[in-house]
Amino acid sequence: MTGEHWPAIYERTLDCVHCGLCLQVCPTYRETGRESSSPRGRIYLLRAVAENRAALGEVISHEAYLCLGCRACETACPSGVKFGSMIERARAEIDRSGLRRGWALRLERWTLRGLVANPRRLSLAISLLRVVQRLQLDRLAAGLLPEAWRELSALAPRVPPAAERRPLPAFTPALGEKRGRVALFVGCVMPEFFGAINAATVRVLSRNGFEVVIPESQGCCGALHAHTGDLDFARQLARRNLEAFAAADFDAVILNSAGCGAVLRELREWLGGEGAALSDRVRDVCEFLDTVGLRPPEGRVESTVCYDDPCHLVHGQRVDAAPRRLLEQIPGIELRAHDDPAACCGAAGIYNLTHRAMSRAVLDRKLQSLGAADPDYVASGNPGCLMQLRSGVAAAGLRAAVVHPVELLDRAYASRAVEA
Repeated sequence: MTGEHWPAIYERTLDCVHCGLCLQVCPTYRETGRESSSPRGRIYLLRAVAENRAALGEVISHEAYLCLGCRACETACPSGVKFGSMIERARAEIDRSGLRRGWALRLERWTLRGLVANPRRLSLAISLLRVVQRLQLDRLAAGLLPEAWRELSALAPRVPPAAERRPLPAFTPALGEKRGRVALFVGCVMPEFFGAINAATVRVLSRNGFEVVIPESQGCCGALHAHTGDLDFARQLARRNLEAFAAADFDAVILNSAGCGAVLRELREWLGGEGAALSDRVRDVCEFLDTVGLRPPEGRVESTVCYDDPCHLVHGQRVDAAPRRLLEQIPGIELRAHDDPAACCGAAGIYNLTHRAMSRAVLDRKLQSLGAADPDYVASGNPGCLMQLRSGVAAAGLRAAVVHPVELLDRAYASRAVEA
């Protein structure tokens, strides 16, 4: 099989020893029980195509895109198979073959390229959504729309007030003894829907003695584009961020979005050696604070918390204990375990839009686990997971609020400041 990515795909398939340890951690295999819907089965299919023993057709296209890309198989794999990279490359070849076509693909490409990756257009679109929500036009329309569209509408988060969406200061000084300087990657969706989390991240870093700089020309990381097979455009976005952060003076690049962090941490996969200048300094905010040593908050947050691992943090970046250690340092927090916290929630980029039934089935497992634990808060560190979990928790009638770990840290620091 010819094509830019097939040599790399084939090389990765050879690492698989067919042990099957990946099967029981794969969300789609757990739901279907089909070998073809497991990592091992997909590797068989891709190797057959690479060796010209099978044609690249609808079955392989279906299975490649049915995969959530959660990378739980990579954690389970004893041979170090880079399945996430393999499936993204396979999707790029599927797209180039013309197997995906029609209005749905055109809409997906325009949304990701023309909207998500364009800050001005994205901000305008979110502002319009804010107006729709304030006038409750979305609720009115939901009653008139087919069930599938009502489900999609329910996934849309509430747009925060304009004050939370304003750009953060380009520089925030350290409080107390200075320990260093970091750059914050703010992302594309985070400033629009989760500006409060970005602001909390800056405050927590500052309280821990770090100056925070925010390079102005940074932009979308390209994760959503890579996950859908648009690798060429993802590379363009990666090079823009290389340029943006090259001009800044900092010790580390801090991210509070697991998906963005995984992508920037693996720029060598896309750009070779030139990506190392940025990728080598990328750290998740919880990982970073745990490594440098958290200045313990003196305020209290009297709550029970279930921490739920974002896939691209626990499997992509191999960060699992750090967020839990930070939460345990907040006075008043009781960290409560729940079943299978490292399992995917079903968000997976835009998967919950393109594969609603499978996404919902995967989410239902998660909600059953969280419902049994019954915490005050569910904490997770990725915007897609936060949206998915908030929607699911509300639909299931659970009482938990869904937050980012840094929000609880920020609350603990702020409560002490108010008392003082």
